[in-house]
Amino acid sequence: MATGLMTKDETQFERRPVKLTGSALAIMAFQTLGVIYSDIGTSPLYVLNGIWPSSGPVPSTEDVIGGVSAIVWSMTLLPLIKYSFIALHFGTGEGEGGTFALLQGLYPRSPFVEFDRTLTSDSAVRARSDVENRRGLEFLKQGKWPLYFWSLFGTALTLGDGVLTPAVSVTSAVGGLAVAKPSVINHIISISIAILVVLFLVQRFGTNKITLAFAPVTFIWLALIGVSGIYNITAHPGIFRALDPSRAVMWFVRTKKYDNLAGVLLAITGCEALFANLGQFNALSIRLSFTLFVFPCLILAYLGQGARVIADGEAVMSNIFYTTIPGRHNGPLYWIIWLFALLATIIASQAMITAVSSLTQQLINCKSFPPLRLVYTSSLVQGQVYVPAANYTLGLATVIVVAAFKNLTNMTNAYGFAVSTVMIVTSTFISFHIYIKKGLPIFVAIGFFLVFGFFDGLFFGASLRKVPLGAWVPLSIGCALCALMLFWTWAKGLEDVFDGENRRNPRHFIINRDSAHIDEKGLVASTEFERPGAFSPESHDPRGITHNGEADSPVRQRNRVVLPGEDTIDAEAEAVDEKSQELVFYDDVKNKVTTLSRIPTCAIFYKLAPGPGVPHSFYGYIRQMPALPRVVIFLSFHVVPVPYVAADDAYAVTKVRSIQGFYGVTYCLGFRDDFNPSTDHIFRAVHGIESRVNPSQARQILDEIKEAADQTVHIIPHYYVISKQLRFSPEWAANAISWIRRLLIESIYRRLATMFPETANWGLQQEDTLYVGVNALI
Repeated sequence: MATGLMTKDETQFERRPVKLTGSALAIMAFQTLGVIYSDIGTSPLYVLNGIWPSSGPVPSTEDVIGGVSAIVWSMTLLPLIKYSFIALHFGTGEGEGGTFALLQGLYPRSPFVEFDRTLTSDSAVRARSDVENRRGLEFLKQGKWPLYFWSLFGTALTLGDGVLTPAVSVTSAVGGLAVAKPSVINHIISISIAILVVLFLVQRFGTNKITLAFAPVTFIWLALIGVSGIYNITAHPGIFRALDPSRAVMWFVRTKKYDNLAGVLLAITGCEALFANLGQFNALSIRLSFTLFVFPCLILAYLGQGARVIADGEAVMSNIFYTTIPGRHNGPLYWIIWLFALLATIIASQAMITAVSSLTQQLINCKSFPPLRLVYTSSLVQGQVYVPAANYTLGLATVIVVAAFKNLTNMTNAYGFAVSTVMIVTSTFISFHIYIKKGLPIFVAIGFFLVFGFFDGLFFGASLRKVPLGAWVPLSIGCALCALMLFWTWAKGLEDVFDGENRRNPRHFIINRDSAHIDEKGLVASTEFERPGAFSPESHDPRGITHNGEADSPVRQRNRVVLPGEDTIDAEAEAVDEKSQELVFYDDVKNKVTTLSRIPTCAIFYKLAPGPGVPHSFYGYIRQMPALPRVVIFLSFHVVPVPYVAADDAYAVTKVRSIQGFYGVTYCLGFRDDFNPSTDHIFRAVHGIESRVNPSQARQILDEIKEAADQTVHIIPHYYVISKQLRFSPEWAANAISWIRRLLIESIYRRLATMFPETANWGLQQEDTLYVGVNALI
């Protein structure tokens, strides 16, 4: 049996949303301006020209009022009500937002650290999941893959939209130079590319430093366009009729131009960033900054621009934003606003770049994306992360888009499609959350989807008509990323299934010679020990019951040394005699045993995934070299949602009492800690548990452990994946599918897994590390 010593409360490592009040909340709300709102905040630069191009006729007064009304109410219904007031309530328990976080909310991971206490348990108990406590369980089980695909598609389009957001925002701001200095019109693209290159290069300094520098700029920018809007409204106070939603409806009825809605959509691009960046901040800080400052400033800016179009007509149509700046075109205020417009559009790109990093982190943690290197840049908020590979790929794609489209009009045709699609995905998942997770009546969920799904659908239909005009770019990028995510999820899932199915109970193949009846040929005639068998998740009892019939609650597990599915033993229980025993290795294939000698070394076997049993690499090691190190440690690791974990608190040890010298260790490291397990601290923790459960022999055992520790080797499995040959009728179909499957697994996944290994960033000395190759037939 195994027993464990718990020196910490598991809940101390549970990640929660950041909760702040007072001045700290005000500071965080101010910081949101530097990341979230510059995308939606810079939309006044191009929205009205997106509806009424400079090359077209001057719109009538009623058309302007109707168009501005459509903008005002689109912003009210979607960014304000749907996202700020509703969506922010649906982040995960860990404080993450976005479409993929909504999926995690329906299929949550356990919030507790899985301390490795199941090395020798065939009936390890899993706590009943939250999904099993909610309504709609059968639907969630049957609809997991469709929902998973829908969520990945929305996430992929958001990542694809990260290419166009910087391109459109920066180019639109730089275009203001041509209004005051027509001679630079041919250099707009080159200037834009230079600014974008610098923007992506500074990402490595971290979100926290960037927001401290950018938040004041965005604040001044929004204040400038808000005040300018108030001034411009005086040119035609009748623009306030746009606050009547019927004006927007009448505009579409009168003009019958459904495509105009695609121009209105440009006003709300960036609204998804309010939700996707939830992990960077918290819900209250985002809600306060948007409702009290960002939203009023934007509404005033659009009303002011509409008033000037009505009053000045043809004179402002060439570039509605810059030509409606109060004062002369080459005056001080013009250049002040131009400078802050340029800076704000740079920050607008920051909003989507940080959202891309946050979403990439979620995908990697859920094993839906190759494990790229993550660099955490804040000790307070785990969501503030920098992903170098994603950043530079995004930057390169953005530069290519700017160079290829050549002008702002072509880029705005491509812009907005991803936003409208993601809005539908978000509405779908929130509807499920309302009924299943929040427990509200089903008509509330249906009502939410009908109302907001209707508006999302209108925008999606309008943007769909732009696919031939350039929207195929974000659609193609999104589809390619979605295919990669689905492929990685499928292949990694097959590898994890292999890992789980090939876990073994050490009591099944390492036995005391006295327990087996061995004939003169070394064959096992009969056994009194447990027969070999792999661990199966299906064998776990979902009721949380140990084999003695008592409920196994988390509190009980923390207060007592309990192994689910095994005898419950108090930490102070009388120690069993652990005299040296002659151990043999039982080869269940050959039904033969081999004597195992104990050598004065220490071997640390790494478990790449949590779960019961010992890894396949250990069984292969014993089979190839029939000798047991004096100390054998099975090391699992768990990244916890705190920045740093003190070395003395980082290790939880369990002792396998049926086999002397076997220990299970869970290594907990903070999200800013380097992966570098300390053998000194591991042995100190082992000494602690020996002192408690076996005090009479602790000194002798410790001396033996110290001797073994001088020769420590780290053993890490490396799976060499091989595709299975499928067998079914007709045979030609099985062969064809097997060929495709082999191509995907052996030619693509195997190479990607080699390029992006899980162990790439581990701080282990290579001379003390042994990689054990395991042929994984998946």
